[in-house]
Amino acid sequence: MSTKKPYPKYKESGIEWLGEIPAHWEVMPLKNVSMVNMGQSPPGDTCGSDVDGLGFLQGNAEFGAVYPLAANFCTKPPKTTKRDTVLLSVRAPVGALNISDRTYGIGRGLCAIAPGPKTKLRYLWHFLHIARRHLAAISTGSTYGAVSAEDVSVTPICLPDPKEQERIADFLDRETAKIDALVEKKERLIELLQEKRTALITHAVTKGLDPNVPMKDSGIEWLGEIPAQWELKPLKRVAGCLDGQRVPVNAEERALMQGEYPYWGANGILDYVDGWLFDEPLVLLGEDGAPFFEPHKPVSFYVHGKIWVNNHAHVLRPTPGVVPQFLPHVLNTVDYRTFIGGATRDKLTQDDMRDIPIQLPDEKEQQAIADFLDCETAKIDALIDKIQEAIERLKEYRIALISAAVTGKIDLREEVLSADT
Repeated sequence: MSTKKPYPKYKESGIEWLGEIPAHWEVMPLKNVSMVNMGQSPPGDTCGSDVDGLGFLQGNAEFGAVYPLAANFCTKPPKTTKRDTVLLSVRAPVGALNISDRTYGIGRGLCAIAPGPKTKLRYLWHFLHIARRHLAAISTGSTYGAVSAEDVSVTPICLPDPKEQERIADFLDRETAKIDALVEKKERLIELLQEKRTALITHAVTKGLDPNVPMKDSGIEWLGEIPAQWELKPLKRVAGCLDGQRVPVNAEERALMQGEYPYWGANGILDYVDGWLFDEPLVLLGEDGAPFFEPHKPVSFYVHGKIWVNNHAHVLRPTPGVVPQFLPHVLNTVDYRTFIGGATRDKLTQDDMRDIPIQLPDEKEQQAIADFLDCETAKIDALIDKIQEAIERLKEYRIALISAAVTGKIDLREEVLSADT
């Protein structure tokens, strides 16, 4: 981006987050160059997933990469948006963007911004990716941030003439597509590494590290064969349950007790507090809210030292002969469909948890497997972290490129023209 030249002459925009803009550009409120249409909730009996009506978007839940996909329909939506209109989320989170590919009904969580005669849709789309940071910064609300129709309407937009808008949009379409393709490739690489990590753990805790040992049928469909010398025990004989010592603390209370001790929930560390409940090697297993049915996401963790645990994670103390670092690896390979179902599909009760079969080699082999997995998964995790850092840098560059283009910090007129010829 640094190789692209600036415009020959600039002027102050009068807007801090826009800075200087090319001298021939204009700055004006969004409402002067577009139609801002705030959504409205319809009567409840006119909407639903099985209603024969217009696709209805209450908020950004049905947003895709560019276009939404309505999950609900409405017979009498009070507010609608036409095709080729930018959809902006005005609450939770403020600033999510999509483009309407057809007529939709829109609810209170969205507003539609239709470009006027002086504004090109693709330029507006790119500019709003920068303006949304301003909107998020001015959002208000005690429970979740939100912006009003007036907030959106008076948001400033810097505007070159329509022909120049098209050139800027052409450039950004092309360059952001390249960045997006790179991000997609790196995200796919992370998926492959996660699959490798999961397969490595599963093989080690179900087949062991010696490929030549005799095997036996475990009698459990999802577990298959295990080494002949291994035992199978229900979890209740492998670990004691300390759930009675858990204490949940809500976010407001935690804000008053910030400290150094990890506060654990079903998905990991949620916060750090100034007190602790446990101080010994333990295993945590999600009770509710854990990703039991999402591939490659852990539901069990080895913990040690002073920690606090809320009521969304079971607290297990391994019995003598069970290596604490080994048990979470086993619990992360369990097929939880056997133990969670019906109305409690996202909740693993104590009763069901106790019957989970645990395959156990002797203590020495447990430790060897745990040490092996700690070493090998650390290598994979480090590689995933490096790739994730590269993805974040690409995303930061993408935003910086868009910002430079739509605020006139780089002159793209000749470059885009030469790219088209």
